[in-house]
Amino acid sequence: MIENQNKELLTIISPAYNEAENLDELYSRILNATENLNLEIEIIYVNDGSNDNTIEVINRQSENDGRITVIDLSRNFGKEIALTAGLDHASGDAVIVIDSDLQDPPEVIPQLVEKWRDGNDVVNAKRIKRKGEGLLKKITSYTYYRLLFHLSDIKIPMDTGDFRLLNRNALNAVLKLREKHRYMKGLFAWVGFKQQEIQYEREARYKGKTKWSFFALFNLAFDGLTSFSILPLRLASTVGFLSALFGFFYGATIVIKKIFFHEPVVGFTSLVVLITFFGGIQLLSIGIIGEYIGRIFNETKNRPLYIVKNIKESVFSNKS
Repeated sequence: MIENQNKELLTIISPAYNEAENLDELYSRILNATENLNLEIEIIYVNDGSNDNTIEVINRQSENDGRITVIDLSRNFGKEIALTAGLDHASGDAVIVIDSDLQDPPEVIPQLVEKWRDGNDVVNAKRIKRKGEGLLKKITSYTYYRLLFHLSDIKIPMDTGDFRLLNRNALNAVLKLREKHRYMKGLFAWVGFKQQEIQYEREARYKGKTKWSFFALFNLAFDGLTSFSILPLRLASTVGFLSALFGFFYGATIVIKKIFFHEPVVGFTSLVVLITFFGGIQLLSIGIIGEYIGRIFNETKNRPLYIVKNIKESVFSNKS
């Protein structure tokens, strides 16, 4: 039940895909971390098509706590879409997004709330240490975030995942952005507002294995770049121009040698290499252009971002 109608409401959103073994610990630690904040707390779980007993664990929690909203999606739509579903149903004056695997420790929540109370609209949680990850993952993540920061049209915070706080104004702005290819870190940055950060050490997973394969991470990274930069298109154009320029001068050199120096035109092997090289460049450029055209095609379908199979709303559902 709502204890005090005058208290501000904080909504905590956690998408979950096959995270049944982590959810009870997550719930307990959220309650402990928010106990002394003098805020009403709403928890939104989004079951993203899990095939373990995630939904059973969430439903059990909600039966004992009316502050929990359960959103059960019809299939696995992916984390970015599941997160959007949670944001769509948030009732709070502010929202916090947190992973359900406990790599983002709930004990950091009071720091986010403190910065919000200082007058910030968005409070980002920057990772200064990543526990439980291999050297390759750390290097690729470090490199990717810096490339994205420098190459994107907006400045997306480095070493920052989805773990953050948004106030109601920032949240409402994000909710207006309904593009199909969603890179939430970029969308959170794109809306602007007064942003601040806190730093924390990211923990290893509490239990289980990561659901992110190399290819899934690669696709997410590529989404981030192509959603917030046309640099790949410019790069394709530049490479194409330089290739054409090289071909022109190479051809002119052959003609000059033939006419003025009577040198025979030789080099079948080099010709094959050049054709293969420039053919590869052309295919790469076509692929980049096709990626952007494919995004336009997906947007024109006008399909909903997600479909909700079942929803159990919290006692706060009509507050917003």
